[in-house]
Amino acid sequence: MISAIYAGILALLIVWLSLNVIKLRRANKVKLGDGGVPELQNAIRAQGNAAEYIPISLILLVLLELSGTYLWMVNLAGVALIIGRIIHAKGLLTENLRYRVLGMQLTIFTIVGLATVNIFYNAYKLL
Repeated sequence: MISAIYAGILALLIVWLSLNVIKLRRANKVKLGDGGVPELQNAIRAQGNAAEYIPISLILLVLLELSGTYLWMVNLAGVALIIGRIIHAKGLLTENLRYRVLGMQLTIFTIVGLATVNIFYNAYKLL
């Protein structure tokens, strides 16, 4: 199952973002929340944003693969999600608005594409 590879990679991204939050909390002696530390605030949002967008993306990716569509579509969407999530995280962590916007655009377009293909491909199969 190809989508399992993308799920694994994206899970590692979330783990890396989580470890980054832990590192910054320790370095700044913050037990809970962000302690008003801007770098920690950005790291927390990078982790939270990934946790918000990755699950629905993976659900749609797995459903697309299970529906029997072309594997190139699954691969294209999987690669787009990984690239979008990495670019977005980099944008948040470095306060680079251009990367944040580009990463979110790629993520949102991929989610919309996955949703659309899932709807129409499976509706067509029902006919």
